[in-house]
Amino acid sequence: MHQRTQPQSVLVVGASRGIGAATAKLFAERGDLVTGTHRGTGVPAGVTGVEADVRDESSIQSAVRTVLDSTGRLDVVVVNAGITRQELLVRMTAESAREVFEVNTIGSMMVVKHAAKLMNRQRSGSIVLVSSESAHTGIPGSSHYTASKAALEGFMRSAMWEYGPRGIRINTVAPGTTETDMIAPLTSENRAKMLAATPLGRFAEPEEIADVIYWTAHSTFLTGAVIPVTGGEGFGA
Repeated sequence: MHQRTQPQSVLVVGASRGIGAATAKLFAERGDLVTGTHRGTGVPAGVTGVEADVRDESSIQSAVRTVLDSTGRLDVVVVNAGITRQELLVRMTAESAREVFEVNTIGSMMVVKHAAKLMNRQRSGSIVLVSSESAHTGIPGSSHYTASKAALEGFMRSAMWEYGPRGIRINTVAPGTTETDMIAPLTSENRAKMLAATPLGRFAEPEEIADVIYWTAHSTFLTGAVIPVTGGEGFGA
């Protein structure tokens, strides 16, 4: 990890709440020039907000252009946009599966596509995708979510070969269960089961995931990695 001498230009996609908001706030607190996307809900103080929807490719292009116009470059992109749906496979519709993949996988791919175009001109850049430990362990009732995150990791492994020779690093952070509104629908029974399967005996705080995202973004010889941040969830029995 090299010592930085000047602020970096950072784009956090999905910065309005949870892990994305914590990540945008952390980069800003450490002196970087941070732009965060949102869908009308705003971003943390110290972060420049821009409305964008990853399902709309022109919206993504506009967000990347906004960063370029304001800072002249793009050093780090964190792709945190994601949705989940709680439904058993027997009740799942093609529409809901498409919706999850459109945001979690295809939208994220388009962010990387347009960010990497700009980074390619610089011959440098770092992209961090936010996946999920469930891509490796599975979650009953969320098969479309886990599949979409597994697909995102597969995409990363190919993209890092395409852009590595151009000085662009692409990695994935895979959080375990984190205290965000995404887990609000959990029943108390399911919550207790998940806690019992986590050796540290608690769920992550968004700021703990943000710490690892920040480290990953600045690790200069790391690419193609999936870094689990799970408190031990998913390991062992």
